[in-house]
Amino acid sequence: MKQKEKIEYIIKELNKLYPNPIAPLEHQDIFTLLISVLLSAQTTDKKVNEVTPALYKVAPNAFKMAELPEWEIKEYIKEIGLSNTKSKNIHKLANILVEKYNGEVPESFDELEALPGVGHKTASVIMSQGFGHPAFPVDTHIHRLMKLWKLTNGKNVEETEKDAKRLFPKELWNKLHIQIIFYGREYSPARGWNLEKDFITRYLFEN
Repeated sequence: MKQKEKIEYIIKELNKLYPNPIAPLEHQDIFTLLISVLLSAQTTDKKVNEVTPALYKVAPNAFKMAELPEWEIKEYIKEIGLSNTKSKNIHKLANILVEKYNGEVPESFDELEALPGVGHKTASVIMSQGFGHPAFPVDTHIHRLMKLWKLTNGKNVEETEKDAKRLFPKELWNKLHIQIIFYGREYSPARGWNLEKDFITRYLFEN
């Protein structure tokens, strides 16, 4: 099976399963999306969605978040992994947004990645899901599936991201990365992976 045919098959099947995928992290605006994505590292989206409504009720924007002391932020997110580090980063990040950006989230990779607790993947999610710029955030599901589908050597997520951007049409990146995450969770989980259930991988193996 040629690579072009692989790509077309993957896109077609994902569009059938998830024609209009909605970002899994619940948020009201770009600021709350940024905080939710920062919180989601090494934690499930489900858990983040459970704890953030109470936090966003008292701190729906950077100005209100900056007013909260670290310990209070931690109290809201204590059920989430790495809550000590995350509460410190959120407190610092909110203050930087207030002092440097008048409470707004900056719209560039460089400025986003300079914020505390914001790495390239988080910045990519904000640029794609928040601002609508083409980006391809690579999480563990995408990294693993790209390797399974033999679309990358997958030595690290940076390489996988480069390969994904090279292979998939740019206009589909923002939709596609969410579709692949959903497919990974539903049909190709790392634990208890099953070739029968993971029908896209099975088709690519057989053709």
